[in-house]
Amino acid sequence: MERVAVEAVETGDRPNATVRGLADELGTTDVAINHYHLEPGEAFASGMHTHMDQEEVFYVIEGEATFETPEGETAVGAGEAVRFAPGDYQRGRNEGDEPVEALALGAPRESTDVRIPQPCPECGESDNLRAIPTDEGFAFECPECGADVELGA
Repeated sequence: MERVAVEAVETGDRPNATVRGLADELGTTDVAINHYHLEPGEAFASGMHTHMDQEEVFYVIEGEATFETPEGETAVGAGEAVRFAPGDYQRGRNEGDEPVEALALGAPRESTDVRIPQPCPECGESDNLRAIPTDEGFAFECPECGADVELGA
């Protein structure tokens, strides 16, 4: 058995939220576990995205998070959970006046195929560019033609 006090875990380097990665601390091999604290206006991620190789579940402990999908928006309150299957685009944020505390669970633990809903300017065949983490942020690649794509600022 592994045990950890959430507040004892160092916060991650994210500009849009306070996040504590619990998976390493607990030694999980098959599931990612992150604890989020979102102040009003903060988000779980920087924009609309999907994991093609991972399902995600968000459990709201306190407050109310708003999740945006291509179909619309849904408010998820304390004591509620929401699931996104691989390939489901979503963006979660705190639009309220009070902080949000939530757990994010992802399985499998590592996601290597993250996409954003942007068309490829080279081939026009893809509407979901692959986001590749770099030291400076993200690089973008078309999964259809393999083109490296520069997104405007």
